[in-house]
Amino acid sequence: MRPSTKLRQLLRRKNKVLAVLGAPNAFHAKIMEANGVEACFVGTSITGGNYTGLPDLGILSMTECVAIAKWIARSVKIPVILDGDTGHGGIMAVRRLARESIEAGLAGLRLDDQPLEQKRRTLSAGISIVSREEAIARYRAAVDAKNEIDPDFVIMAQCYARNAVNGGMAETLKRLRLYETKAGVDWVQFEAPHSVQEIERARKAVKGPFSAMKGQLPRALTLEEHRALKLNAAWYTFLPDLVLKASAWSFLETFQDRGIGAWFEFLEKNPDTPFTGGKAWNWDATGMTELTKLEARYFREKKRR
Repeated sequence: MRPSTKLRQLLRRKNKVLAVLGAPNAFHAKIMEANGVEACFVGTSITGGNYTGLPDLGILSMTECVAIAKWIARSVKIPVILDGDTGHGGIMAVRRLARESIEAGLAGLRLDDQPLEQKRRTLSAGISIVSREEAIARYRAAVDAKNEIDPDFVIMAQCYARNAVNGGMAETLKRLRLYETKAGVDWVQFEAPHSVQEIERARKAVKGPFSAMKGQLPRALTLEEHRALKLNAAWYTFLPDLVLKASAWSFLETFQDRGIGAWFEFLEKNPDTPFTGGKAWNWDATGMTELTKLEARYFREKKRR
C-alpha cells in the first residue's frame, strides 16, 4: 500500500483519532514507529531546524526540506507528512513541491496561507495571511499537481487566519470552508484556536478531515477530547522534539556537576530500553546484519562462477 493511501485511511477511521507526532530525524522516526506511532510530521522547525540549526522563518529551501523528509520516509513504513510552509514560491513552485514530495515517497504535504516574504513561525507575533484568492490558488495548484500523479496523496491546508493581523475568527471560519470546497484540499487544520468552543464552531464549517493545533488553549487536548470534538487527527508534533531537548538539557546540566556519575544515574532510571541494555530491538543500527547477508549472497555467487 502506498503511504498516501495509508494516511488517507488513517484519517477516515471512525471513532479513532490519528496521533501525528513530529520526527526530529530519521533515527528517531524509527523509534517512533517501533513504539506504535502511526504517522509522523517533518517540520521546518522540529526537523529542519534540528538538522540545520536554522530558525523556522521560511529560509530553508524546498530541496533541503524534501531531501530531509526523503531520508525519513526511506527509514520507516509509516506515512510521513512534510511541512511545505508557503510552497516555497508561486504556483509553479507549489506544483514542483507536490510532485517532488510524492517522488520522495511522502504521504502528504501541509501548506499554509501566509505570504512567502513574511513567513512566521506558528503563534508568532505579526502573522499575516494572503488574500483568499491567492490562498485558494496555492492550494488548488498543489491539489491539481498531486492528482496528476497520485490522487491519494494528502494535501493539508493550514489556516493561520485566527491570530493574523488581517484575520480573525470570522475570517477563519470562511477560509476553512473555502479551502475544502473551492481549493479541494483533503485535510484542513485550524492553527490557533483560543477555546474549545472555537474548535466546535470550526468543525461545523468543515465536512471532511479536520484537526486543530493547541493554539492558545491552556493545554493540549487528550485523544478522548479530540474524539469528542469529532477531530480526525491530534497534532502532537511537538512531543518527541521537546522531550529530546528537555532530556538532553537536564542530563547535561547534571553531567557538569557529577561527570560520568550522571550517566550511571541515567542508566538506573532508564534500564528497560534498547539503548541502555534492557530490551532488544529487532533493527540493526549499524547495518552489519544486512551487510553480512549481502556478502554471503554475492561472494557465494562469485565462488560458484
